[in-house]
Amino acid sequence: MRQIAARLGLLSGALVLAACTPPVPNGTGPQPGISRPPEKPEIQADATPSEASRNLSIYYSRLQADLLSQGLLRTDRGARDAPFGPRELARNFELIAFFDEYERGAGLRASSGRPVPLRRWTQPVRINVEFGPSIPTAQQDTDLQSVTGFAGRLSRATGHPVGMDSARPNMHVLFYSEDDRALLPQRARQLVPGISPGALGVFRNLPRQIHCFVMAFSGGGSETHVYRQAVLVIRSEHPDLLRDSCIHEEMAQGLGLANDTPRARPSIFNDDDEFALLTRHDELLLQMLYDPRLTPGMTLDQARPIIAQMAEELMGGSI
Repeated sequence: MRQIAARLGLLSGALVLAACTPPVPNGTGPQPGISRPPEKPEIQADATPSEASRNLSIYYSRLQADLLSQGLLRTDRGARDAPFGPRELARNFELIAFFDEYERGAGLRASSGRPVPLRRWTQPVRINVEFGPSIPTAQQDTDLQSVTGFAGRLSRATGHPVGMDSARPNMHVLFYSEDDRALLPQRARQLVPGISPGALGVFRNLPRQIHCFVMAFSGGGSETHVYRQAVLVIRSEHPDLLRDSCIHEEMAQGLGLANDTPRARPSIFNDDDEFALLTRHDELLLQMLYDPRLTPGMTLDQARPIIAQMAEELMGGSI
C-alpha cells in the first residue's frame, strides 16, 4: 500500500473494515462484466471533460513521464538486479499480510504498527466493473479488458476463484473521473450499507494525491477476518501505465495483502514506485496467502513456522 503524502509517486490507500453490513446485490439485469451507477446525472459518456478533469489528466501524465524518466514504473516481473530468496520471501509475506498501513475503520489514520490476524476471502471473488457516467466508451472497453485479464492472473496465482460476475458481485471496481466524483459517497453507501463515517470520508474527499484505493470489508462474529466485499476506486484521468498499476495493486491488495514495505523487492507492495505491475515475487505472496495451511484469523506467531516452510518449498533452500 502506498503512503499518503510524503512522496511524489503513485499514492493509494487501502483500509480494512470489520463487521460491516453484509453486501447487497448491485441492481438487477446488468450486462455481463460492466454496469453504470443507478443515478442519471447530467453527464454523458464521451462528453468534453471539465477543466478540473483536464488539469488532472495533465498532472498525472506529467507524473508518469517523470517516474519513467527516473527508471521507475518498471513493467518486467523482476530481473537479476532484484534477487530474493526464501528468507526475504518469508519476511516480506509477514510484513505485507500481517500488518496494516491504515487503522481499521478510521479512514486514512495510520495504523498502530501492531500485527493483525490473517485476512482473506473464503468465497469466490466475483468482480463487477462500473464506470462513472462521464467515462468515454472506448476507455470503458479498454479498462474492462484490463480488469478481466488481471482477474484471471490473480485466480491462477492464488488458486482461488477470481472472475467476472456482474450478477452477484462482491468486488466492485469503480472507474470514476473528477466530473463523477460527487457520486462516489452515495455509491459507497449503496454498495456497503452501514459503512463507517471514516471510510465514507475517503470517498467524499479525494485529493489528487490519492490516485486509487481499495477498501475490503469483512463480516462479523466468526467471519471477522473473512473478506465479504471490496470496493476499488480508480481515477479515469490516469494515463495507461498508471491506470494499469492501480488495477494491479488495488485488486491484489483487495485479496488480503494490505500493507506496503520498503523491504519488498521486486514488488508493487513498496512505496518506491520501482515496479508498476505485479511481479513474480508478488505472485508467490498471493500463492502463500491462499495456501490451505493458513486460515483466516491465524496470528503471526501461529503462522510463522508455516510461512517459513512455504517459502522454502517455493524457493528451494532453507531460511
